[in-house]
Amino acid sequence: MISRMNLQHFKCFKTLKLPLRPLTLLSGGNASGKSSVMQALVLLHQTMREHERSLRLMLNGAAISLGTGADVVDQVYGRREFQIALFDGDEDRFEWEFAGERDEMSMAVRRAVGETKNDGSWDIDNPHGLQCLVPSNVNNQSLTKRLCQLTYITAERLGPREYYAYDDPQLTPVVGSRGEYAASLLFSGRECHVLPELLVSGVPPTRFRQVEAHMAGFFPGIVLAIERVPRANAVTLGVRVSSDTDFHRPVHTGFGLTQVLPIVVAALSADKEDLLLIENPEVHLHPAGQAAMGEFLGKVASAGLQVLIETHSDHVLNGIRRAVRKGMLSCESVALHFFNQRSAEQNDSSPQVQSPAIDSYGNIDSWPKGFFDQFDNDMNDFAGWS
Repeated sequence: MISRMNLQHFKCFKTLKLPLRPLTLLSGGNASGKSSVMQALVLLHQTMREHERSLRLMLNGAAISLGTGADVVDQVYGRREFQIALFDGDEDRFEWEFAGERDEMSMAVRRAVGETKNDGSWDIDNPHGLQCLVPSNVNNQSLTKRLCQLTYITAERLGPREYYAYDDPQLTPVVGSRGEYAASLLFSGRECHVLPELLVSGVPPTRFRQVEAHMAGFFPGIVLAIERVPRANAVTLGVRVSSDTDFHRPVHTGFGLTQVLPIVVAALSADKEDLLLIENPEVHLHPAGQAAMGEFLGKVASAGLQVLIETHSDHVLNGIRRAVRKGMLSCESVALHFFNQRSAEQNDSSPQVQSPAIDSYGNIDSWPKGFFDQFDNDMNDFAGWS
């Protein structure tokens, strides 16, 4: 498990040292840096997966497009370089320094530093012969494998469609950043078995039936049907929410279903220690569904995956708190981070990130201003207490 991420001169961060846990929640105001944390991981993933032998960090690709060096280097303190460091567990460390001109669409690996329990240490300036951004003799490290097969789901997910692309699972092993391959992955792996910790009891252990059962936790009574379109690389998705009706096309069931499906398919297609990054899992969900999503992600993390979510929903947070209170997930397995916009005042020492702690009862020890407090602020205003 990645236990910590350090960023220096990346986007809005002068310096960031962020602890990570099996379930890490990123919250805060708009443009405060939440997405930047995920983007740093996705840039590593994108380069390792699409350009295995590259000596440059690819800023634009299938998973994410961030523009040029000017878009990713801190505008205030940075010049033409930034650093990313990942700590895997208690002993393994991977650090990179990337540099490039402000108009370039990739960044050169200027330095690669690391240390692992099995492979010793390395410190390479102007590196050559890297594989997956590390020396070839440490290429089989667990961290690089997890970064290569990382799943990243953005807030801008694919909506209802008449049909969905069907592709070879070797080419599309994850649901895609917009969930565009969720139906394909569900169809091709419909008979694959799900991690035992994520099984819904009384339901066959196959991916299709388990996805259907977990979807019923958000949409009671839902039944799914997925079929291959003859002589086409496409599948259709049918949805039924009542035994009194036939199957409907997704366009007739609202946006919520197609926003949740990629998350559920991704979680039930993963192996232990896989990385799952999700932006705004609450999109198009009723508050009760948002809370259910928090509980579901808590269960996913307890099954051995590492989950990072960015959310504006207090209901998702409360769902996670409920998961902890029910004993589904230990409080030590949860990290909560609240991001503040960086102050323009040079003498302002207020932290850019605050990290409230959660106990085994689901209680949170501190509530920074702006940390899911809008409901209380509004009620105080209505009561005339503000």
